[in-house]
Amino acid sequence: MNIFIVFFALISIAGMYFFSLGRKYISSKTVASSYDSWTNDRLLENLWGEHIHLGYYQYKNIKKDFKQAKIDFVHQLVVWSGLNNLPKGSRIIDIGCGIGGSSRILAKDYGFDVVGVSISSEQIRRAIELTPKGLNCEFLVMDALDLNFEKGSFDGVWSVEAGPHMFDKQRYADEMLRVLRPGGVLAVADWNRRDPEDGEMNRLEKIIMHQLLTQWTHPEFSSIKSFKKNLLKSRFCGGSVETEDWTLKTIRSWNESIYEGFRRPGLILRLGYKAFFKAIREIPTILMMRWAFGTGLMNFGVFKSRG
Repeated sequence: MNIFIVFFALISIAGMYFFSLGRKYISSKTVASSYDSWTNDRLLENLWGEHIHLGYYQYKNIKKDFKQAKIDFVHQLVVWSGLNNLPKGSRIIDIGCGIGGSSRILAKDYGFDVVGVSISSEQIRRAIELTPKGLNCEFLVMDALDLNFEKGSFDGVWSVEAGPHMFDKQRYADEMLRVLRPGGVLAVADWNRRDPEDGEMNRLEKIIMHQLLTQWTHPEFSSIKSFKKNLLKSRFCGGSVETEDWTLKTIRSWNESIYEGFRRPGLILRLGYKAFFKAIREIPTILMMRWAFGTGLMNFGVFKSRG
């Protein structure tokens, strides 16, 4: 029997079972508990490395290690946003820092003084464990919608794939721009939905969207257009906001996310049977994400602005 038929049959069975056990967003506590769990089982860290975000693939058919693509993504966003023009010693906040992968690159390769914040206490604990002594990185448990910093505290604001977890997109935009000093650099990258003005969702798209929201603790996705409006609408916005759609440069990441499990099956098995079944659980959602980004239901947006 064809191994792929068996494989996708298992995915379907797992999907039908696990979709009834969604991680529906209820409050910020559900986001924290989801990431606490993802951090503690070490599945994502072992498969995807220290960067849970998507990778960057400039050319369609280029061969590239998945973990390296994630590192490349950080450097590409730094250059595109203009963050690299800030001098060494500039203070940067990494909002939704995960286990600190991007923060450490910003500190090590660019000489920035980085403060990483996450609502997950386990992510912060792991970020501290992974950070070498002497690297200018500090990690704090903090809600992105209530940043405990004075206005204009940072020369740069960095946030990658955190926005979908924010129930109040305007407040998220306001808080990022509030802590950014005048003339500072904002660099944001996020999963975004198709704007309603560009076409309402059909029945299948609504079903897919429901699963994308409930499986990974998202209250709602912004569109690129709508979040740009949030940034421009903020009373703390000091200038123009520029955006680009990086869907084609990142979409391969969804395939690679699954392939990593096949390349390193022993790694999953070493983590135990719970990690194995958790990996199976994630596959249907990843496949739906790939479909959504491939059909235009979802886009990968990047945003930059000066304070």
